[in-house]
Amino acid sequence: MKIAPLRIGELTISAPLLLAPMAGYTRLPFRAICKGLGCGLVFTEVITAEGILRRSPQTMRFLESLPEERPVAAHIYGSNPDSMAGAAQVIESLDRFDLIDINCGCPVPKVMRKGAGAALMREPAKIRVIVQAISRAVSLPVTIKTRLGVSRELFNISEVAHAAEEGGASAIFLHARFASDKHSGPADWETLKRIKEERYIPVIGNGGITQARHATDMLQQTGVDGVMIGRAAIGNPWIFREIHSLWAGRPYHAPSREERREVIAAHLHRLYALTMVENKTRKPRRQATERDVCRRFRGHLVAYLSGMRGLRTLRQHLMEMDSMEAVMAAVDQVLNSHQ
Repeated sequence: MKIAPLRIGELTISAPLLLAPMAGYTRLPFRAICKGLGCGLVFTEVITAEGILRRSPQTMRFLESLPEERPVAAHIYGSNPDSMAGAAQVIESLDRFDLIDINCGCPVPKVMRKGAGAALMREPAKIRVIVQAISRAVSLPVTIKTRLGVSRELFNISEVAHAAEEGGASAIFLHARFASDKHSGPADWETLKRIKEERYIPVIGNGGITQARHATDMLQQTGVDGVMIGRAAIGNPWIFREIHSLWAGRPYHAPSREERREVIAAHLHRLYALTMVENKTRKPRRQATERDVCRRFRGHLVAYLSGMRGLRTLRQHLMEMDSMEAVMAAVDQVLNSHQ
């Protein structure tokens, strides 16, 4: 299957495979791993525009990046056009990011209560104003990540997509579910197809991809310009490599025990290194320890070892592990028992 690069504004992305922004997961270490395995574009976690504008140390930590993960998108949320534009200028000044993405789909109540995230879908005209304000403030491409609507009672993705394009958006990342669905239920690929047919700018599909072959299915069934993968990559960043193999018609070789261990160890040690950098902006009593890093790694670790014998025992003792050495010893036990 011949796959063309994805072009968003002036940005060319070698592979139309994207890692979705996910709170608690898409920090720098995981993004770098996914890029190394074939992901074309990665996103930060969702970051508050107001915090960026104030240059809050707690917020600016989420804007750490490395050259090896580029191109990378800064994924921001807010509801004030001026604040969003100001935050975008701060991001551009860092010279670490290649794209500004506006969150117009987050269903978390505390975000929506601020008029941000999925709440913006109730006001397509405001989305147009925000996109326009950011586009005028920075030279980077501006995009939106959105959903079909807040709920089935407000199924207005056509209006939202039109408003974004009219405001100057360079692409639309569309999660083919309603905000009220969160991540449950089937993704509506028929609507993905319709929105792609209606719009001139690239439309990238998200939702319903749990296996590598689903990426091909989405491209063929909807005609979207690219595929965005979220939860399916947690614990299995190799899904990007598998998709590349599928598209190239090559046999796919699942990660060996050694490679899985190597990736887990690299992820954990990078998370520790990032945390130590972040500690420089924390007060001494708020600085994270190695034990804190091990605890933060739990979600990723359990996903990496999902379905393996011995995982249940490891989970029972995770809270007691206070060193990376202890975590990796437990990982070895699980991997060895699974051979």
